[in-house]
Amino acid sequence: MRILHYLPSLDTTRGGPVRAVFDLSRGLAGLGHQVTLATLEVGDIPADTQGVQVVDMGGPMVGAKALKPHQRARGEELVRTHDVLHVHGAWNYSNVQLANMARSVGKPYLISPRGMLDDWSMEQRPVKKRLYLFAVGRAFFERAAAVHCTAEGELRQSKKWFPKGRGVVLPNFLDLNPFRANPGPAEARAKFPMLALERPRVLFLSRLHYKKGADVFIEAAALATQNGLDATWVVAGSGEPEYERQLRALVTAQRLSDRVVFTGHVSGNMKVSLYTACEVSALPTSQENFGFVFPEALACGTPVITTSGVDIWPELQASGGAEIVDRTAAAFAGAVAALLRDPARRERMGEAGKRWVFDRFDEGRLIAEFGQMYEMCLSTAASP
Repeated sequence: MRILHYLPSLDTTRGGPVRAVFDLSRGLAGLGHQVTLATLEVGDIPADTQGVQVVDMGGPMVGAKALKPHQRARGEELVRTHDVLHVHGAWNYSNVQLANMARSVGKPYLISPRGMLDDWSMEQRPVKKRLYLFAVGRAFFERAAAVHCTAEGELRQSKKWFPKGRGVVLPNFLDLNPFRANPGPAEARAKFPMLALERPRVLFLSRLHYKKGADVFIEAAALATQNGLDATWVVAGSGEPEYERQLRALVTAQRLSDRVVFTGHVSGNMKVSLYTACEVSALPTSQENFGFVFPEALACGTPVITTSGVDIWPELQASGGAEIVDRTAAAFAGAVAALLRDPARRERMGEAGKRWVFDRFDEGRLIAEFGQMYEMCLSTAASP
């Protein structure tokens, strides 16, 4: 099968969608499919693309996020030479343009909205988003061969915006090999000396964006410290410079400079080492349709604390490796302190979460299910 993925930017610092598309593309190529990943911003392509062809359509994108004439011509050529088109995201008009190209030549397309139709997301700039859905978005979703959601929770929230469309639920494909070859905590502790101190470590790992709750994490650190918890709080990730400046100012204001360490963006072995070097992973997020950070932490045996804003929260809780709490500094401070003071519980949660990840995200089974989804899209398009 010839599968064309389209994501406007491949900048990995922008969060999970880029990682999801890379991992899925590599997995599909490993099954023998011909996979092309088209983009307008090549960014930092991982070295292990493993047979995936990355095509720069001649970016960048400007203005209204619509393809320019030479980009449209390249898109038409790519659509014609592939069997199925898979676009990612809800609000980029270039997705609609490519979907229309696919329809014009009888090729099916599917969409992964990547949480952009979740309730929290729809509350951000709501008038603009509803107008877009009225003008082009609802037809774009309802004409798709499938709308791929990564959790039942995402589909439940999203379906109201495409009531006549076809939703399919499959979790993100996750390459577990880096976690099988876990390098251990030494690399992270060598690079960030505060992690080597004789006190437990709590990890926030995500893009630094207000919805992720890094400020709540720092306020939780302040509360827990005031209540006598001696711990190191790790903020791993990067974001807009002004928001990072605000976070650092908050650390200074709360007198936490000897408790909080900022690592910047981490990836590869360093990221796995960082998960392993910490006793707890805590993310007070407002919304995640999936959140790679959760199965990644659990794959390292690190228990997770997060919120019901995560669409897969019921699955995380049922795994035995995660605790779901309110998105407040007090709730996170209390949950972290309780877990750090109970090593036996931490160990049980870590073991349970690790078992769940390696079973639920078995690569062979999941990539076969994705293959079946594409086959379904092809058969739908071929039916009279």
